[in-house]
Amino acid sequence: MNAELTALEEKIEQVLALVKQLRAENDVLKNQLATADHERLNLRAAMDTARDRLAGLVEQLPEEA
Repeated sequence: MNAELTALEEKIEQVLALVKQLRAENDVLKNQLATADHERLNLRAAMDTARDRLAGLVEQLPEEA
């Protein structure tokens, strides 16, 4: 009986360690996702700016005769 309780205790400790590890990994992934989302927004803004500048340059081109 004592051996069974010890084995159960060890398994519980393993589960708790795994939960702690998964929470830490989840935090890292959340941070990576937030960083990627921020970068995506910055890239979208840069693309919008480039598109607007390109459209302005196209409008300045002389029309074909």
